Amino acid sequence: MRLSTKGRYAVMAMADLAKNGRADGVQRAVSLAEIAARQEISLSYLEQLFARLRKSGLVQSVRGPGGGYRLAKGAHETVVAEIVLAVDEPIRATRCIGHSSPKGCMMAGERCITHNLWEDLGDEIHRYLAGVSLEDVVMNRTGARRRDASAGVGVAA
Repeated sequence: MRLSTKGRYAVMAMADLAKNGRADGVQRAVSLAEIAARQEISLSYLEQLFARLRKSGLVQSVRGPGGGYRLAKGAHETVVAEIVLAVDEPIRATRCIGHSSPKGCMMAGERCITHNLWEDLGDEIHRYLAGVSLEDVVMNRTGARRRDASAGVGVAA
């Protein structure tokens, strides 16, 4: 299973917004041009992604001088799965048309022998991304790092 550039770039841009959208504890708008430059993403591509993110209620646009975008809710409340789904990136690993679709990927419409394996993997990926907030990404507390920190792993006795 591969996450496309839409999902990856949307998460990168939102993490950048979370990191750079606060100055002295005050939320500020960040321009897409700033994000594009820092993350090396095409500005026109970011505009398309942010239109979808805004429509999904994940960001708010600010007009005028000093305008740009800011998070609609706190970085600790915004999870990566929401971002990926907002840019129309279904998280699935099967080759079938729809998640949990009765129509399978085989010529006669049956599900392939490994369908349940890949469907379960897609569910695990979604669960993982739903458990990671933008704050976790910005603070480098994802996956094993987050689990290690909460369990006290790596602390010398």
